Amino acid sequence: MKNIDTDVLIVGAGPVGLTLAMDLVSRGVKVAIVEIRDYAEPPNVKCNHVAARTMERFRRLGVAHKLRATGLPEDYPNDVVFRTRMTGTELSRIPIPGRGERYASTDGPDTWWPTPEPPHRINQIYLEPVLLEHTAALEGVTLLNRTRLTSFTQGPEAIEATALDLDSETFRKIRCRYLVGCDGGSSSVRKAIGAKLEGTAVVQRVQSTYIRAPRLRSLLPGKPSWCYYSVNPRRCGTVFAIDGSQTWLVHNHLNPDEPDFESVDRDWSIRQILGVDADFEYEVISKEDWVGRRLVADRFRDRNVFIAGDASHLWVPYAGYGMNAGIADALNLSWLLAARLQGWGEESILDAYEAERQPITAQVSHFAMNHAAKMIKARSAVPANIEEPTPEGAAARDRIGREAYELNVEQYCCAGLNFGYYYTGSPIIVGDGESPPEYSMGGFTPSTVPGCRAPHFWLSDGRSLYDAFGAGYTLLRFDASLDIEGLQAAAASRRVPLRVLDLGGEKVPEAYKHKLVLCRDDQHVAWRSNVVPADPIALVDMLRGVRAELKS
Repeated sequence: MKNIDTDVLIVGAGPVGLTLAMDLVSRGVKVAIVEIRDYAEPPNVKCNHVAARTMERFRRLGVAHKLRATGLPEDYPNDVVFRTRMTGTELSRIPIPGRGERYASTDGPDTWWPTPEPPHRINQIYLEPVLLEHTAALEGVTLLNRTRLTSFTQGPEAIEATALDLDSETFRKIRCRYLVGCDGGSSSVRKAIGAKLEGTAVVQRVQSTYIRAPRLRSLLPGKPSWCYYSVNPRRCGTVFAIDGSQTWLVHNHLNPDEPDFESVDRDWSIRQILGVDADFEYEVISKEDWVGRRLVADRFRDRNVFIAGDASHLWVPYAGYGMNAGIADALNLSWLLAARLQGWGEESILDAYEAERQPITAQVSHFAMNHAAKMIKARSAVPANIEEPTPEGAAARDRIGREAYELNVEQYCCAGLNFGYYYTGSPIIVGDGESPPEYSMGGFTPSTVPGCRAPHFWLSDGRSLYDAFGAGYTLLRFDASLDIEGLQAAAASRRVPLRVLDLGGEKVPEAYKHKLVLCRDDQHVAWRSNVVPADPIALVDMLRGVRAELKS
């Protein structure tokens, strides 16, 4: 079989690997992807949420509008509702607009967000085909389906990999500069580089079943929802609408004293969660049982081989930050690899990937695990009288409804995890002594402290701030009288891409208190000041990975 020579070899064509490929190709980097599945083979029914930060990048990659056009029907509400049973009494509701109203609605706790691209509720069975079709059509991508990476060796100039075609049982050689394992929780790449997952192996078990139940929607009272949470003393579970009509994903949350997936009767549990009797008919399409964990790899890199997504971290996917955290890994790594391949980044610029992403994934995993512990406690404390038609039962329903809303609104409307996380200890971020503001799962404070996400605002010409960002770095200048020729010349001398964006008539968030704010391609602030540095070459060198002390 024909051998391949490429810049980056990606192992795994799930959402993380496909996003990495799209982003690299947008920077002129050649990519090959090996994937053991057939082309367009349906993925598992999981990952029901695309975060705002992910959608922001999909916007810049030209795929956001394609994703918005699929998933649940346009007029289907994305609400999260808490009931005694899916078909039972409503306890409380988190309003979330459907995709038809997503840009215009002001009704809901996530409609105020400072972003050009709000979240999108869509299952991976609809998401992945859009990403795959888009990626496969890009010039510079070689997609090898039904192919397994069998081995690789790292040399001083390149990685030599061997891949097996699973249909013909023949091998081919793939020569690349960098290799990235996006090959899931059982990652062969992670094992090959000797990285180990560390943390809590079992946080909870979920008996998950993908069903077809055409009659179910007609039994649901009131306004439909994307997510239904059933709260009763017999079973607590979550049901996600997949197509908005006939297909549903039922999560039966096993209790701590139920040690395996067959600890309880699956059919009985589903009926208790749905609130239907023995005569109700449904079809099991597939069983999607999973274990919630809190595991983070002890390292994300071995020289020119990297891991991303589930290959590097696994945790309970509360707030949707399983797949979305993996995509954030890919976007962080992509621009660093491109900087090196384009020649303006030093080899040490790649150290920023692990230095930035590993601490963040550890933080997010703790958020998720702590929330899981609260949910386990709540499920064990459901009042026995919650379904009784008595004043005491009504009082119990009122209390549980309020508690369920307060506990869960921050995970389903997780502004903090979208916009609050920041990078510290990075070799390519220039701090100025101010600490980034703390954030929670649901809350954050916009900030331009280096390492934080550059707060969003709309430009006077109607574009998003991020639409105007260039590849590499973008300098926001809020005072046009400042002479920045020295900084521009320094960037040009080192071939560092630097776009200057002069701002004047825009309504700018209060967080922008400096006249100069230098932003990275991934929307994080790298440096800020009211004056051009005395030694602009030193600043530019730090931004491209040179270890040096910057003097003001």
